[in-house]
Amino acid sequence: MKTAVYNQEGEKVGEALLPKDIFDVKLNSNLVHQVLVAQSANQRQGSAHTKTKGEVRGGGRKPWRQKGTGRARHSSIRSPLWRGGGVVFGPRKDKNWKQKINRKMRRQALLMVLSQKAREGEVFVLDDFKLKEAKTKEMFSIIKTLRLKIGGLAKGTLLISLPRTKEVFRAVRNIAGLGMIETANLSVLNLLSFKNVLLTKESISLLKKVFPKKEETEENAI
Repeated sequence: MKTAVYNQEGEKVGEALLPKDIFDVKLNSNLVHQVLVAQSANQRQGSAHTKTKGEVRGGGRKPWRQKGTGRARHSSIRSPLWRGGGVVFGPRKDKNWKQKINRKMRRQALLMVLSQKAREGEVFVLDDFKLKEAKTKEMFSIIKTLRLKIGGLAKGTLLISLPRTKEVFRAVRNIAGLGMIETANLSVLNLLSFKNVLLTKESISLLKKVFPKKEETEENAI
């Protein structure tokens, strides 16, 4: 599959060949959904926590005597019926949200998403990407130029395989609709969080190393 190659000014400077084993994989939406749900669940912090009747402070004595007051009987103000009492079936921080997904499934789903984005014209390739200074102002200027010249980049964009130094990360994180990730850390969740994918020629060769052909993988295993 061939795609256009642009420079940082948004001008077309040539074409690049996208490897079939990465950008031409048949889509299995059920597998992609399964991996996406698992990765989303694995990112849950599970920090929401409510106290049960046994954890709420106070209520050591009976609020009033059992009979003779005309009011309903109560044993403790820690009861869930009382304001400030325990919570029934509330979220607990000790719950484990993790879902296991095997490596082959995760890898295949990732290639499927990359392939689908390539088919829909949402993968863009730059000949090179360099920053004179790792500042938000310069990064914003480059992205603004690319969005004006390349129509498809008008929506959210994920930059892949830029040097992830602290300075570059800071330059990217404050720009709305723009994300950055290293090739080795790429996931289905990251890809589906953005409309477009922006690669460099170097990124494509790195993808080949990170996701080698099945034949090469089998040979290494032997």
